[in-house]
Amino acid sequence: MAEHVTIGRIGEHVGQQVTIKGWLYNKRDSGRLQFLLVRDGTGTIQSVAFKKEIDPASWEAAAQVTQESSVIATGLVRADDRAPGGYELGLTAFEIVQLAGEYPIALKSHGVDFLMENRHLWLRAPSQWAVMRVRATVIRAIRDWLDDHGFLLVDTPILTPAACEGTTTLFETEYFGEKAYLSQSGQLYNEATIGAFGRVYCFGPTFRAEKSKTRRHLIEFWMVEPEMAYVDLAGCMEVEEQLVAYIAQTVVSRCRPELEILERDVAKLEAIVAPFPRISYDDALVILAEAGEPLEWGDDFGAPHETILGNHFDRPVFVHRYPARSKAFYMAEDEANPELSLSVDLIAPEGYGEIIGGGQRAHDLALLERRIEEHKLPREAFEWYLDLRRYGAVPHSGFGLGIERTVSWMCGLHHIRETIPFPRTMGRIYP
Repeated sequence: MAEHVTIGRIGEHVGQQVTIKGWLYNKRDSGRLQFLLVRDGTGTIQSVAFKKEIDPASWEAAAQVTQESSVIATGLVRADDRAPGGYELGLTAFEIVQLAGEYPIALKSHGVDFLMENRHLWLRAPSQWAVMRVRATVIRAIRDWLDDHGFLLVDTPILTPAACEGTTTLFETEYFGEKAYLSQSGQLYNEATIGAFGRVYCFGPTFRAEKSKTRRHLIEFWMVEPEMAYVDLAGCMEVEEQLVAYIAQTVVSRCRPELEILERDVAKLEAIVAPFPRISYDDALVILAEAGEPLEWGDDFGAPHETILGNHFDRPVFVHRYPARSKAFYMAEDEANPELSLSVDLIAPEGYGEIIGGGQRAHDLALLERRIEEHKLPREAFEWYLDLRRYGAVPHSGFGLGIERTVSWMCGLHHIRETIPFPRTMGRIYP
C-alpha cells in the first residue's frame, strides 16, 4: 500500500508511490488524459490520469469528479518544473470519497457580498488559504518572540465588570443579575499580573461595538497585549519595533509561496528592520498640514491622516506624546508637559494605519483617581485597579498589537475582513 503523505512534503518522495487525500480544486480533460489539481490543505499538486495506465474504475472516477469533491489519489511522484509547485503525480489509482454537487463558488469572479455569504467555502480559495497561513505565521512569530524575551503568557477574562477603552463601544450582557461586558482589552488585568511576573502578555479575542464600516475595522478581533514592569515609554517603543521587525522577517522567510499567491511585494516587507522613525504628535501635525490635511491640536487621527503619515516613511513610524485628553484614562502624563500623555501609536506604511497602540501607564494613585473621575467612570468597578497603585506601584508600560491589521499589512490586502476566518463586521454575523 502506498504511503499517505501531504502535498507540502511531496518533494521528499520523488520516484515513490504515494497516496494523497484531499479535494479537487480544478480539472482539465484532453481525451486520453485527465489533469486533476488536488489540494489537501498543505498545498496543491497536479495529478495526471492516463487512460492506458489506470484501471477502468479509477479512470471513470477521474472523468466524472467535480470541483471540491473529496478524493484519494495514488500515484508516482515526478519532479516537473512545468507543474504547479514543481511536482506531478502520475496516477495509478483514483477514488471519489464524496462527489460534490454544483459548487457555489465556481472558478470565476464573484462579488464580495456573495463571497462573504459563502465564507465557509471561500476559505478554500488559494488567496484565502494563503492569508490564513500568513496569519498563523504572524501569531507564531509573536508568541515565539515574546516567549524568548522573558514574557509569560497570562490569560485574562473575556467577561469584565467595567470598560477599558470607553463606554460607548461596549457589548453588554447579563451576568446573574448584574451587568457584564465583553472584553475590550486584557490590559488592566495584566497590569495586575506584572506585579507577580514582571513581564506578561495575553492573547485573545476582543470586542468593540464600533459603528464603523471602514476597511480597517472589525467588531471582533484578536490582539496580543504585552505589559512590562519598570519599562518607560522609550523602552516600550524598543520592544515594539523589535517584535514587529521579527514578525515581518519571519513572514518573509516562511511564507514565500503564500506571498507569491497574494502577489505581495516582498521587498517592502524585507525593508521592515529596526530602528523605526519616531516623531511626536506635534511633528505629525506639521507633516499633515504640509500634505494638505491640517488637524486641530488635540484631535485624534483618522484613517486619512494615518495613511499620510504611513506613506511618509518606508517602514513603520512611531507617533508619541498625544494630547492627554485624546487618550484613555490610564495613560501617564508627560512630566515636562502634563497636557501630553506618554502614549505611542505605531503606524504601518503603505496606508495600513495604526497596528499598535500603547505607552506608559499612570502609576500615581492620585492621578489615576482624578482621571477616573474626569472620565466619569464608576470608581467601585476600579477599586482593584487602584490597589495596584497602593501596593508596590512602579513605572510600567504596555501595548496592544492587532493581529488582523498586521496580517492585512503583511499580505497587502485592501480590506481587513479577509484576515480572519469568519469576520464580524457591522451588520454581518453570518456564517
